[in-house]
Amino acid sequence: MSKVPDGFHRVRGHIRRNPKPRSAKRMSGWMIAGLAAGVWLWGQVFGFGEAASTPPAEPKPAVSSPAAR
Repeated sequence: MSKVPDGFHRVRGHIRRNPKPRSAKRMSGWMIAGLAAGVWLWGQVFGFGEAASTPPAEPKPAVSSPAAR
């Protein structure tokens, strides 16, 4: 048998690379859905930019002229 190089191992007659440890865990679909729901709820409770919006203009009725007799 041939010698297996460093960083590899033999599996059923084949040479495979050793697995590498994951430095950071990936975000699952449930985690992303939870974050999206949290942002949506935050917007429902506190509102996004409501304080920055301008208040609606108050309508001012036109002055009518008195009826002439």
